[in-house]
This record gives sequence, C-alpha cells and structure tokens, in this order.
Amino acid sequence: MLTDVEIDEAVEKLKTVGTAQELKQLKDAFFGNSGLIKQALSILKQASMEHRRQDGPRLQAFKVRLETAIAEAEVRIAALSVSDKMRAEASSLPFRVPKLGHLHPLTATIREMNRFFERMGYSVYDGPEIENDEFNFQRLNIPKDHPSRDMQDTIYIDAPNILLRTHTSAVETRALTQLKPPFRIVCPGRVYRNEKPNKSNHFIFHHYEAMVVQERTSLAELFGTLEMLFKHMFGEKVVIRFRSKYYPQVEPGVGPDMRCFNCEGKGCAICKHVGWIEMGGAGIIHEDILSMAGIDPKKYMGFAFGLGLDRWVMAKYNVTDIRTLLGGNLAYPYFEHERSQI
Repeated sequence: MLTDVEIDEAVEKLKTVGTAQELKQLKDAFFGNSGLIKQALSILKQASMEHRRQDGPRLQAFKVRLETAIAEAEVRIAALSVSDKMRAEASSLPFRVPKLGHLHPLTATIREMNRFFERMGYSVYDGPEIENDEFNFQRLNIPKDHPSRDMQDTIYIDAPNILLRTHTSAVETRALTQLKPPFRIVCPGRVYRNEKPNKSNHFIFHHYEAMVVQERTSLAELFGTLEMLFKHMFGEKVVIRFRSKYYPQVEPGVGPDMRCFNCEGKGCAICKHVGWIEMGGAGIIHEDILSMAGIDPKKYMGFAFGLGLDRWVMAKYNVTDIRTLLGGNLAYPYFEHERSQI
C-alpha cells in the first residue's frame, strides 16, 4: 500500500516537472499498466474485507490527489509551451525602437511663455479665430479706408465682414469690452494672412499678444517687460533693440528686434540680410481704442505688444524654415527641458 510520504513526494515532483515528457513518465509510473496505483488496487482486491474497508477510501483519496496534481501540471506545462513559442516567434520579428513622443515646439513655447506671464500676474485670454471686421479692424483704430489695411492681406470668409483673424489683437479688443480695469492678459493663438510662404513667412502662423490696462504705465514698463521676456527665453546674452514703428492702435509705437540667431548679425535669408529679425510690435494703447471700449482714457492707460510667435520658436529651437513648423514632420528633436512641460 502507498504511504503518505510516497504520495507527498510524488505531488512535489509534479509541482516542479518542466516538460511534457517528464510528466508522461510520472503519469505512467502511477497510472500505467504496471503503475503504483494499479499495483495497489490489485493488492487491495486480494486483501480481506476488513483491510479493504480501511485502505480503500485512503487509496481513493491518494488517487484523486495525484490526478489533481497531474491536471495542474498539464495546465502549467501547456502555458510554458505557449510562452516559449511566442518568445521564439518574437525573437524572429524585426524590432524598431519606438519614437518618443514630445510636445510640438510651438506648444512648448506657448506653455513656457504662459507660465512666465502668469508669474507676473497676467491671465491667459482666448477668442474666436473667425472674426468680424469690427473687432479685427475697427476697434483697433483701423477704419475701412485706412491705408494700414493694405499691409494685411486678409482672408475673407464672407466679405466684407466675416474673416479669419489677422492677429490676436482681436482678442484684446474683445477683452476691453468684457473686462473691468485694471487687468493684464496674454493672448496666444493662430492667425491667418493671404501671404506666399517662404523661409520666414506663412499664411498660417501664430501670435502671442499681451495687454495691460491700469491707471498709470509707461514705455519704461513696456520695455522692461519685453527685455525680461527676451532674457527668459533666450538667455542673458541676447541682443535686442527697439525701433520706432507705426501701428494705428498704439501711440507711440515701437518694434522689438533681435539679432539674427542664424547668422549672428552677419546677414542671411532668414533676416533678409539685415542681421536683425523683427520679433513683434508694441506701444502705448491709443486713447481712441480705450474710448471705443467704454474705458475712460483720462483715468486709465495701458500698453500692448504682439509677437510673431513662430519666429520666437525658430530662434529658440534653431528652425531655419518657418514652413517646417506646420509641415507634419515628426522628426523634431527632443529637448531635455521639455520633460517638465508635458
């Protein structure tokens, strides 16, 4: 008769058996024609009635225990076989390292600039890309017959009133009618003009504008804000200048330029061979702009600036052709500082 020790040893072997061949050998050793279970049953048949009553249930329990252990071993070995097969198939497949996803340079730059201005007390403001003539032009001191309209090749959806915004200054004109002074806002967004694309211009591009309306301000505060932004984005050694410029919505108006990042001021196709890149426009908000929005220009004043965001991105990421920013190319390099921006 099988002992408890023999059964325990058999169950432990079944738990560690590693191949189908080894499992078959163990099954034959117990349940084969000359296996131990068959021998024990044969012996039990020849035993007395008293021994059969005593050893029969015990032998049956041993048999069930072994069958259970064998079934578990079969499931485990079958799973191992599938795993080995999949591993073998996988090793024969071609393997390519997946590309690491990251933020588009435009998105990364907008988020970085947003954080910079939020720390200075500004709020991020948004508006529609499909605008009307009033908010895109008239409330910026640009009436229908104003010559500055010729400087913006507008894309009209339903002429002469419905159009794709030519600047995010349209967001500022809406904010002037919706917010109560004092306030500080920034307005990043996509804008459109009917231009022929080249290395430094595109018919779809991006603006980043800011507007401050409060009781007192000055060009000194405007220049200081822009200088801090340039140094934050491009480092302490960045070289900038301010030129007197005309914009109908500000008086006086200035244009911040940065020494060309591509040629270091020597002259190239990106800077049109002048050594400087125009990075935006700025100035003190015209009194008429405030009056049209119902804000008393004798009590409040402000400054505003609009930046050509794509050119900031080009300078920051050393992109030499603005067309690549919207070209669907996934090959932009990954920058370590973007880890904190995702």
